[in-house]
Amino acid sequence: MNVEVEFPPNVLAADCPSRAVLKHLTSQWGVLVMFALQDGTLRFSALRRRVGGVSERMLAQTLQALEGDGLVLRVAHPVVPPHVEYSLTALGQEAAVLVAALGRWIEANLPQIQAARVGA
Repeated sequence: MNVEVEFPPNVLAADCPSRAVLKHLTSQWGVLVMFALQDGTLRFSALRRRVGGVSERMLAQTLQALEGDGLVLRVAHPVVPPHVEYSLTALGQEAAVLVAALGRWIEANLPQIQAARVGA
């Protein structure tokens, strides 16, 4: 499905659809889901355990938003009990590399960030 954008994408423009993608991808849970799925396919329960602190509802909403943006692939296997797996699409893998780089930067600079907070 190829959808054309009516104007050049500009994340700084209030009415640009890229803002919704940015919101989904950089939300607290969006970033962590991308981190977790970077290592491979996970079932819902395993993903929830991997992303500490996320509620079932928030994880479901986050996955639905990322799937809607074409970043996450949801595969439901026709078995009882239900078996659903989540993985990154090619586009999601590309985005995860960027998100992971930001996460590594935060981890590497956390002592300085915490010191700045104390000094503020």
